[in-house]
Amino acid sequence: MDFVELEAIEGLRWSWNSWPASSKSKASSLIIPLSIMCTPLSQSSDLPLLPYDPLFCLKCDAVMNPYARVDYQSKIWLCPFCHYKNFFPKSYAGIGESNLPAELYPTYSTVEYHNPSKSVSTLSSNLNANSSLKPTRGNGLSSSSLSSLTLSRTSSGNSLFSPASLAGMDSKGAGPGFIFVVDLYTVESELRVLKNELLLAVAQLPDNAVVGLVTFDSMVRVHDFGFAECMRVVLLHGDRELTSDQIQQFLGLHIVKQHNFGKAVTYPKQGFLVPVPEFEFSVTVAIEEIHSSALVVPGHRPRRATGAAISVAAGILEGCSVNKGSRIMVFTSGPATVGPGIIVESDRVHSIRNHRDLINGCAPFFDKSSRFYKQLSNRLCDGSMVLDLFACALDQVGAAELKAPIESSGGFMMLGESFVADQFRKCLRHIFSHDEDGNLKMCFDASMKIVTSDGVKICGALGPCFSLKKKNYSVSDNEIGEGGTNTWKLNTFTDKTCIAFFFQVSEDQGVEPGSAFFIQFITRYRDGAMGVRKRVTTVARRWVGKHSPDIAAGFDQEAAAVVMARLAIHRAERHYAREVIQWLDDNLIQFASKFGDFIQNVPSSFRLSSNFSLFPQFMYFLRRSQFIGVLNSTPDETAFFRLMLNREGVAGSTVMIQPTLLQYSFDGPPIPALLDVCSISPDVILLFDSYFYVVIHYGSKIAQWRKLGYHEDPNHESFSKLLEAPELDAEQLIAGRVPVTKLIKCDQHSSQSRFLLAKLNPSVTQKSMYTNSAQEVVFTDDVSLQVFLDHLQDLAVQV
Repeated sequence: MDFVELEAIEGLRWSWNSWPASSKSKASSLIIPLSIMCTPLSQSSDLPLLPYDPLFCLKCDAVMNPYARVDYQSKIWLCPFCHYKNFFPKSYAGIGESNLPAELYPTYSTVEYHNPSKSVSTLSSNLNANSSLKPTRGNGLSSSSLSSLTLSRTSSGNSLFSPASLAGMDSKGAGPGFIFVVDLYTVESELRVLKNELLLAVAQLPDNAVVGLVTFDSMVRVHDFGFAECMRVVLLHGDRELTSDQIQQFLGLHIVKQHNFGKAVTYPKQGFLVPVPEFEFSVTVAIEEIHSSALVVPGHRPRRATGAAISVAAGILEGCSVNKGSRIMVFTSGPATVGPGIIVESDRVHSIRNHRDLINGCAPFFDKSSRFYKQLSNRLCDGSMVLDLFACALDQVGAAELKAPIESSGGFMMLGESFVADQFRKCLRHIFSHDEDGNLKMCFDASMKIVTSDGVKICGALGPCFSLKKKNYSVSDNEIGEGGTNTWKLNTFTDKTCIAFFFQVSEDQGVEPGSAFFIQFITRYRDGAMGVRKRVTTVARRWVGKHSPDIAAGFDQEAAAVVMARLAIHRAERHYAREVIQWLDDNLIQFASKFGDFIQNVPSSFRLSSNFSLFPQFMYFLRRSQFIGVLNSTPDETAFFRLMLNREGVAGSTVMIQPTLLQYSFDGPPIPALLDVCSISPDVILLFDSYFYVVIHYGSKIAQWRKLGYHEDPNHESFSKLLEAPELDAEQLIAGRVPVTKLIKCDQHSSQSRFLLAKLNPSVTQKSMYTNSAQEVVFTDDVSLQVFLDHLQDLAVQV
């Protein structure tokens, strides 16, 4: 079974593609949870875009799909999820086997609805029996259908087709809101670059967007663009934790009142959040006038009120009723030292917390700041706000505390060293890039709902989402991650955002092997033009018996490894690393014992089929990864690594867990190499990809020839091409990744080669009895992959 091709069609990767029927205990015996890695906005050239609203089942709220049974004579469709009989609206009078709506086509498991004319009155005409409803791939309906079809809504909420033109009916509502939160303690040279990039970002905003500006040091400065007489700034103390109502009161957001029929009507003051076309000059001047705060007491850190500034920005969006989608974009160059969200005291006698401090309880501000940002996550969810963090500093800035609101809102996090670096420019410009129609490539106000058929219950989700706590019959009491619901708030996501959903088999629903079950994902969001879209993916699988060979055949090793990685980092937030590793080991031993072929107590007889053979290897590298081990990472770096793993798809996540290695030599084209220290050789070049950084490693001979300039000699053209090949491949790897992957070029035995050696299997260490002097040696106490697998075999055959 080709899981990659299946993902291209469905946008889903299942850890198990065949589920055991009848009982929860049988499903739990699989060790790896029943889970689905879902990419809601998965890109496909075959995706049909339908310019009307979907039909919903009146009982379970599922959308009509190809698995629905249709009675053309009675004009009824039977919901495959709850078996409720739904009547088609009158405008479907002409429906027939040769005249189907697009969502009933068998090949359209995923469709996207976009009705640009919901406010247009509908003409009362039935569906023409002779008109075709076939959509064009990726572009909506065919031109003939587009001119004859539109949609109306019945009082019951169902959608109708009516013959009216859709041309010119695209009405755009209020646009998104953007508030830039700028750290005034950024040095002047870097602040100059930051201001230029912000001006470019403002120029990229659509005409219907609104923008605001908040700057901060120890005080929070809110810029009032609605004050025509002069540049007006409202100052708030950065050391106070203010509620949303207090922020709005101090800013005077609701001070204009008029009497309407004897009642006082309050109107929000919009001076702090203004339309771009009308106030572009004022916004530009305000950004250009930002200057660094030079008042820093010697021996002290700058007094930054980062948490207060973010809270004020959220209060402005709440007070101005921007609830269709907005972004709070924070640009900082150091830790918060005053007010809510404080990371460290300003006196440099006190060091910024590290992992040991967190473990030993010696980080006095961590718990309080984490609670503050957790409460902020709730506000962001309620207001459909996204929090982005651009942190450029040589030290930590508090990303570990900020991780909760950034992740739950789907926001962007970039940790860099300087705003002058290309990494910052590329990241910010990527966020404000446009599609072919000139709209921002952004999604706002997103939410996701899952509908399941009998026998399937939803446990929860892990990823950039927020549980809305909406329970129904399909929600399990066993919560995993963001659980207790069948609906989640995403706020924003990209075409690469991937969420892991967890399920279990219901014990009170008898299902028979061979029968089908269905799962439907309904994603609602606003596109860059603020138009509402609904993407619906409906998939079906069959129940199988407990010992069916289909269970093993349907096991997706890569998806299962990513699921276990997300579960591991979820546990790592509350447990020590050694406890998480022990949990991974226990599950792997049970898994190997369950699916391995062996003779009891004979380790040499142990075998795993090809469908399972790579999974232990993934777990070995996961145990050694920066997601679990925190020895060489700061809390900020660990938070960034885990946030990225928790939102990346299966392909990218497997590279994070087990990096790839390519070998370049004179013998031919590049070939995959073992992720082992033995792959290092003096006469080869290695291209190492760990997703977060790409390393081009030159063997000692290659490095020596390069230093002698052989690649510049026309007689050594083959050597020049050998040096060029990995650089070109590295550029292709980096091109599509945001945040931008760091490129490292190093020679064998150099200090930078540690980035490669730290990830390789240490098959040759200082403890090896015999080592070749030309062979690379890794100084580590970690066991090698072979020793790990030998221990696994010893334990698996004893269970």
